[in-house]
Amino acid sequence: MRLRFPPYFLHFVVVFLLTIISTNSSAQVDKLGQITGGAAYEIPSWFTDSFLDIAEDVEDAMDENKSVLLYFHLDNCPYCSSMLDQNFKSGDNLAFIQKHFSVIAVNLKGDREITLNENEALLEKELSKILKVQYTPTIIFIGEDGKQAFRTNGYRTPKAFRLVLEYVASQSYKNTTLSDYVESNQKSSKGYTFIDYSGLEKASYLQDYKQPVAILFEDKDCIDCKNFHEKLINRDDVKAELKQYLFIRFDAYSDQKIINFDGKVTSPRKMVKDFDLNYRPGVLLFNEGKNITKIDGQLYSFHFNTVLRYVSGKHYEDFPRFGDYLKVRQQEMLEQGIDINIVD
Repeated sequence: MRLRFPPYFLHFVVVFLLTIISTNSSAQVDKLGQITGGAAYEIPSWFTDSFLDIAEDVEDAMDENKSVLLYFHLDNCPYCSSMLDQNFKSGDNLAFIQKHFSVIAVNLKGDREITLNENEALLEKELSKILKVQYTPTIIFIGEDGKQAFRTNGYRTPKAFRLVLEYVASQSYKNTTLSDYVESNQKSSKGYTFIDYSGLEKASYLQDYKQPVAILFEDKDCIDCKNFHEKLINRDDVKAELKQYLFIRFDAYSDQKIINFDGKVTSPRKMVKDFDLNYRPGVLLFNEGKNITKIDGQLYSFHFNTVLRYVSGKHYEDFPRFGDYLKVRQQEMLEQGIDINIVD
């Protein structure tokens, strides 16, 4: 016996199914994660109003007994906002910066043309890519010859940044590393005491080690190490990412013998020099015996975790620039309904 349904019943079924589909689609949209923590900011009015001709800017700065400081920034970057507020708009470093430096802002994704010399001109975003600017703010100090004299990658607290400013203003970069400069100039007997961390292992023989390795460098003069332990690597989400690594720590001032990944003898002091790791706590990240990147400034958990994942997951094979992977990872999390607080 064949069942027969009135036309209005079929209409009801169609409407019902469309309602379910529509409801599910709405639910999918509602589940998208949200990004919070971005910070709008303005570049200080006292920054040099430059035509972005670096050679001319260097000459003008020298006439005032100053050096050129290029401030690479990104719109809505909370690290950039904090560093501007704490150093370039107010704070103990403001007067020192204004006395010794001619500061020029460069937008990481900007389209203004920068003249490097009479034969070469690039857009801001092109120069940022060539200089491999991955973290903002990146600060590049230009020497008298118009070339990079020193560089910092990422946010630094005012006290840590002051050491950099004094190092560059005194032109100590010409004959010593920042690490050696700080070690010889910090006279306080009360320094940082290394903090125990359960996830740290001991290893000094790394030859032929192919798994992900994170090497943490601290020293007795470290200003930001306590915060690194208490507010970052003791988080459960960070611990989960670090479990993918052989996580070891060295004293950056130590001459301890280390056999590196290619079997050569080195030391912590030599490693921080060879890899130009000028921030404490600094982290070198390796996979398959190769240095993939470094963490040379203060990061919040989202960016820190993403760098760790970038290396341990070998995402650098598909994304040579970390910034490109960061965008993909961010979108992946949002589509999974995960909220991202970039200053958490």
